[in-house]
Amino acid sequence: MQASGPQLDREVSELSVPVPWGEIRGKVWGPDQGRPVLCLHGWADNCGSFSTLIPLLPKECRYLAVDLAGHGRSSHRPPGVFYSVLEYVADVLRVAGSLKLRTFSIIGHSMGADIAGMFAALYPEMVDALVFLDSYGFLPTDPKEMYKVLRQGTDEMIQFEKKTEVKKRDYTYEEAVKRLMDANPTLSEQSAHILLERGLLQVEGGFVFSRDLRVNFKNIHRFSLEQSLEMQSRSQASVLVLLAQGGVERRFSEPAQEKFTPALLQNFRDRNHKVVTVPGDHHVHLNNPEVIAPFVTNMLQTKVLSLSTGPEHKL
Repeated sequence: MQASGPQLDREVSELSVPVPWGEIRGKVWGPDQGRPVLCLHGWADNCGSFSTLIPLLPKECRYLAVDLAGHGRSSHRPPGVFYSVLEYVADVLRVAGSLKLRTFSIIGHSMGADIAGMFAALYPEMVDALVFLDSYGFLPTDPKEMYKVLRQGTDEMIQFEKKTEVKKRDYTYEEAVKRLMDANPTLSEQSAHILLERGLLQVEGGFVFSRDLRVNFKNIHRFSLEQSLEMQSRSQASVLVLLAQGGVERRFSEPAQEKFTPALLQNFRDRNHKVVTVPGDHHVHLNNPEVIAPFVTNMLQTKVLSLSTGPEHKL
């Protein structure tokens, strides 16, 4: 299967959406009246995660890639506030409201796909298509382990708040590249440079990573398999799940999570959604976008663009 149609022009504009604590920043590709596609990156990445993929996708769409709160150039959350999927779901609603989006598609990578899955479950009337990049859209927690995870996330936040001063480490640019690649072995060097365009701030001593240190804490909003399957069934969107052979299944932070994925995938298949495994690793969409672009293009063309009758996505 080959990606069809001319490539999207590479002209990009900066996005800024006001939120109560600052702004959500991002990048926009495509025509003003194009079908809106919201792009949500993974944990510790930023909207640059989609910079190599979007130019390969249908030019009729308008791609809105955001830096999630605490990442890239977006504002950090106020002191004392947790980072979790539900807070990010509220951010998606804020962005959609500010941009007057009534219905739209979402492409989500990793954590961004978890946010997309939950948003589509809570606001099914707003999402017409979902593309999960190396993610299942939901990642259940074993109920027997739930208390450990919730306590860990709570303790991490409280201990962080007790510190009188939190200073980020300074790096040279070369050190920052090495640090990012050491922490993310699936990134190519080119991909690391792309992410660091929005992932670094220049300071007197060199560079510091722009993301909020609190994004490293355990997510305190968790769901069981039963709850995840119920949420999954609430979505009305067409779904494409693209899994990398060397991807997320090798990166589970909690060993018990692996046993839940067959049920999640079977539920997608039972509802006639498409699940595809491609060669590559967790960042295949950034490192080798040509591998997945044909599948995403086909999804957008058959499930979104072919059904479009006009600018009804605007409020």
